[in-house]
Amino acid sequence: MMRRFLVCVFALIVLWCNAFAQPRKLEYHADIIIYGGTTAGIIAAVQAAKLGKSVLVISPDKHLGGLSSSGLGFTDTGDKSVIGGLARTFYQRVYQHYQNDSAWNWQQKAEYGNKGQGTPAIDGADRTMWIFEPHVAEQIMEDFVVENKLQVYRNEWLNRKSVLQLKNGQIISLETLSGKKFFGKMFIDASYEGDLMAAAKVSYHVGREANSTYAEQWNGVQALVFQHGHHFKSKIDPYQIAGDKSSGLLKGISADQPGVNGTADHKLQAYCYRMCLTDKPENRITFPKPDHYNPTDYELLLRVFNSGWNELFDKYDPIPNRKTDTNNHGPFSLDFIGMNYEYPEASYKKRKKIIKAHEDYQKGLMYFMANDSRMPQKIQVKLKNWGLAKDEFKDNNNWPYQLYVREARRMVSDFVMSENEVLGKKTVPNPIGMGSYSLDSHNVQRYVTEEGYVQNEGDIGVKAPRPYSIAYQSIVPKKTECINLLVPVCLSSSHIAYGSVRMEPVFMILGESAATAAALAIDSHKAVQDIDYGTLKNMLLNQKQQLTLDN
Repeated sequence: MMRRFLVCVFALIVLWCNAFAQPRKLEYHADIIIYGGTTAGIIAAVQAAKLGKSVLVISPDKHLGGLSSSGLGFTDTGDKSVIGGLARTFYQRVYQHYQNDSAWNWQQKAEYGNKGQGTPAIDGADRTMWIFEPHVAEQIMEDFVVENKLQVYRNEWLNRKSVLQLKNGQIISLETLSGKKFFGKMFIDASYEGDLMAAAKVSYHVGREANSTYAEQWNGVQALVFQHGHHFKSKIDPYQIAGDKSSGLLKGISADQPGVNGTADHKLQAYCYRMCLTDKPENRITFPKPDHYNPTDYELLLRVFNSGWNELFDKYDPIPNRKTDTNNHGPFSLDFIGMNYEYPEASYKKRKKIIKAHEDYQKGLMYFMANDSRMPQKIQVKLKNWGLAKDEFKDNNNWPYQLYVREARRMVSDFVMSENEVLGKKTVPNPIGMGSYSLDSHNVQRYVTEEGYVQNEGDIGVKAPRPYSIAYQSIVPKKTECINLLVPVCLSSSHIAYGSVRMEPVFMILGESAATAAALAIDSHKAVQDIDYGTLKNMLLNQKQQLTLDN
């Protein structure tokens, strides 16, 4: 009897252990699944929740807000009057934050003045501020999450090797590397890379198209076209031993010729980190010496300084609390030119190597300028007043979380935004938001000219004459490819048009419009390509989105 009792107890213990040993639930369901914790992703989630839809955000990153939370605080806005909806709400909250005395830890508000502040809102009620510290942007994104009860799954990476579950042109579910499966009625790819879009086998392009592809002028190779000043203005020798071709080229200079102007290639405009620096001693960290530091990597920079170039501090754009949004400026700067071509299609492992190389290059650049005895003394002394901000990116050694992926994949749908729409040469059908920034491409490659000197290529800046609309069809795939996916970041655009569209306020605008369209598609039981545009337009206008200059 006792033996039978013990056997029963043992069996119960085994069952109990097995029950608790079962893996946690790995399937998650929602109306709308958003991939990417960027500003576009979070704004899309907020709008989906406001429309009564269940929504899940899958973020590969721990920190939300993409570039806006990672150093890009001196916002590239263009015409601020065309930024409406939740995007404008974000910048209103920035303004409200800096009205508090507690927001000014390292600087008096009066000392900073009204830079980027006080722009009247569309309805005249609220005011905006377009310049901010990284941690402020991140906190606003986190506030959006809490206020709207958003479910965000962080550090969850799309399993790109696992084929998406597709049926009749619909995404049924996606899987992450941790084994979680997310089922939804609608999906939004809000990543900078377009990984979900690519996994869904949607058509896309990487690199520059030929001018002939979309009847453009500023696409493709643009050698000896200088519009921003980020080129070598002096004749600088490209060889390791000046004048000796046999010594080899300095690092970062390609031995290949750039190609014929206006022709296509698969190269990308350069990436960099937008550094948050400070000259406040109590909040300043000395520039660290990076891994794999090699001072010879910056020989070309020395030659630039020795030629008389003195614009180093021209893009130390001031943000509150004695900090900067520091961007690329000049012929040899933060952009790691030519070192990102593989990034869009690379594996996660390869991308990490590319990201690490960018970090080492940029940290090495700052360390070199601050410490190498060959640097011009006046510049070096001034630079030593600067360092990384101690109160930013605290869990990442004060280094920005997000590499500035200015361009990766771009969808090719039934409508492709080109420079013709940006420059007002063609009208835009079914607008869902507006942009206004210049056609803006950073340098793509560094090469040796026929005369034997180093030069950069690809830096374009052509001002848009007035704000332009962005077509709904540019954020949805071809209907033959996928009927429940929207792509507000890696949208359908030519390389040079993307140079204008790729601004953070525009991504927020398109994220909100994408979520609105997704909710409408669910309610009307239609493919995203078939929803009634008139209904969508009215919804967007009610959300105070700006669609055309007329409204």
